[in-house]
Amino acid sequence: MGESSKAGREDKAEVRFDRDTIERTIRERVRDIIEQVVEAELDAALGATPSQRVGERRKGYRHGYRERTLTTSTGPTTFAMPRARLEGVGRSREWQSQTVARYERRSRRVDEAIVGVYLGGANTRRIRGALAPLLKGAPLSKDAVSRLVGRLKGDFERWQQGDLAADQIRHLYLDGWYPKVRIDKKRVRVPVLVTLGTRANGERVVLDLRIAGEESSAAWGEVITALVKRRIGVPELAVVDGNPGLTQALQEQWKKIRIQRCTNHKLRNLQAKAPARLREELSEDYRRMIYAESVDEITTQRQRFEKKWKLKCPAVISRLEEAGEDLFTFTHFPPSQWKALRTTNAIERINEEFRRRTKTQASLPNEGAVVLLMYGLLCTGQIRLNRMVGWKDLPPPSRSVVMAEAA
Repeated sequence: MGESSKAGREDKAEVRFDRDTIERTIRERVRDIIEQVVEAELDAALGATPSQRVGERRKGYRHGYRERTLTTSTGPTTFAMPRARLEGVGRSREWQSQTVARYERRSRRVDEAIVGVYLGGANTRRIRGALAPLLKGAPLSKDAVSRLVGRLKGDFERWQQGDLAADQIRHLYLDGWYPKVRIDKKRVRVPVLVTLGTRANGERVVLDLRIAGEESSAAWGEVITALVKRRIGVPELAVVDGNPGLTQALQEQWKKIRIQRCTNHKLRNLQAKAPARLREELSEDYRRMIYAESVDEITTQRQRFEKKWKLKCPAVISRLEEAGEDLFTFTHFPPSQWKALRTTNAIERINEEFRRRTKTQASLPNEGAVVLLMYGLLCTGQIRLNRMVGWKDLPPPSRSVVMAEAA
């Protein structure tokens, strides 16, 4: 009798337990939880539980169930979705769950994972491979991925109109990027205007992304006007690449804003004017001037640079004088911040990530896809922005903002 009992236990173990037992049990629990949640939601919508008689308080009646499959972080789960009709004025309508929306096949967490992998550079086939443990055979078409990315549009439009007053933006970094886009069956480059800001606490944040016909004063003027409407305040400094239209647009809006010309862009300008054999020497002299450790040393090195290269290559000095004092605006700020304020490197880092992502596609399908892709990379955390170097020397946030954040 003892042997028979032992054999029975072994048979029972073989039937109930295997390598997939844990996940199978979790999925069963998930099914039960989903059904409990939607049943509770329907009870609230009807004002009554099944078979409960509540007279006038009842708002409708159940009429069966239908089978639904929802892919969650534990894999596909099939559950019974209740059906009901809600009574209205003169007519009734079919009840729709808000927890599991109509035609919804995946939970939000799974959708975010799919969008994240897509924005990381994978196509639909690679997404299915990368997320195979999560999808567990659940269908995923190219159109489904496109629809998920398309949902970003509404979030992007709300983000573009968000209020900036609480950010207390101190500095602006503005630059253009030219990705390839298919327009009329041709691959062309279109300018994307990117605006980055530094908050009062030193955090860097992308403030605006938009397509423009050209990188002109009018185009940048639209960006600045939009920022003003969003209550950006009056930034103290703008770091730019030297586009004359951009500088003009900034100074028309904010008369007293300081302009810092990107020192890296200017070096490339100077190198283009020098003979190839002199470019290395030019770069060394230029960096010795720009990266000096004090204002006095910068002044000394600047005098030496101008004197030397006025004789060696007058075209270099002509290009240097074009930037004027805007090339040295950073010296009016604490030395701890010079590294952060000399160049547009902060925004170049973002543009480089955009370029890396779009290398997986010969060109983007349309102009709208460009900004959605950029926004998606930002909101899914695939692009991380470091806090500004020297942020401790920034003016502290105003008392009103500190109180608002504490509340």
